[in-house]
Amino acid sequence: MAGFAAWGRTIRSALVAGLAAASAWGAPALAQPAMWAVKDADSTIYFLGTVHLLKPETEWRTEKLEAALAEAKELWLELPTTNPEKMAGEMMVLVGRYGMSPRRRLSADLTPEEMTTLDEAAKLANLTAAQLDFFRPWFAAITISSSAMTHAGYDPASGVDSKIEAIFGERGISPKGLETPEQQIKVFAGMSREAELEYLRQTIADYREASVELDRMVANWASGDIAAMEEMFVTEMKKEDEALYDALLTKRNANWVVEIEEMLKGSGTVFIAVGAGHLIGPDSVLAMLGAKGIKAERVQ
Repeated sequence: MAGFAAWGRTIRSALVAGLAAASAWGAPALAQPAMWAVKDADSTIYFLGTVHLLKPETEWRTEKLEAALAEAKELWLELPTTNPEKMAGEMMVLVGRYGMSPRRRLSADLTPEEMTTLDEAAKLANLTAAQLDFFRPWFAAITISSSAMTHAGYDPASGVDSKIEAIFGERGISPKGLETPEQQIKVFAGMSREAELEYLRQTIADYREASVELDRMVANWASGDIAAMEEMFVTEMKKEDEALYDALLTKRNANWVVEIEEMLKGSGTVFIAVGAGHLIGPDSVLAMLGAKGIKAERVQ
């Protein structure tokens, strides 16, 4: 996701999300993030799998990527913008509606030991467990996850989606969104209370290791290692929570495919940049297009 990004274990380690090549895992000699193209007689659609947070020093742009960006006259992201200032008003309303729960506090469902761990994790966001007590479990989890990432040096403003939006913005092209912020948030807000609490428990149990997971994920993404990314982004998540997997990936991918089919009825060149987890695996956007006879070729 662009607004609240991630998938599988990555949800707990890289939210706000769906990542530095220069990391403890080492940077690849040549960055080559995976990109694909779908073409028909009069149109081309490029697909780039992204990560939503990066360290500012991360290098990821290649000659072929630059060429595709220059060729495209239209940009589609998960959301209509990655700019938090442009979304601030809407997000405040949505968080108030879907992220707060003053009548059913976290302390009513978490053990004293879990509240202590929550308090320790909340310090990353300069908050306390008492302040998070009014949050719904899913929103408390995302607050901790995103804070853990920024604390480790990862920055949404340096994320691929944000940078690509800026590149097109220099040409006066504003992005279009495959979904709305409310649709994204409702993926989490639509979970049962029990599922939300499990998500929060996993988050506070793992938050100390979040940056290590993210480093590993970035190294795989930057080198274009599809098999490794599928294991991290897709396989692990499906094993851990198939319902969440369906909500975060399968159902959203299916909705996006409908939109992409409409794009192909037009002409010209379009660039689509979405979280890498949406473009790999058996339930990916590209797999669903393939099932409809629309073949994507990887741009090598």
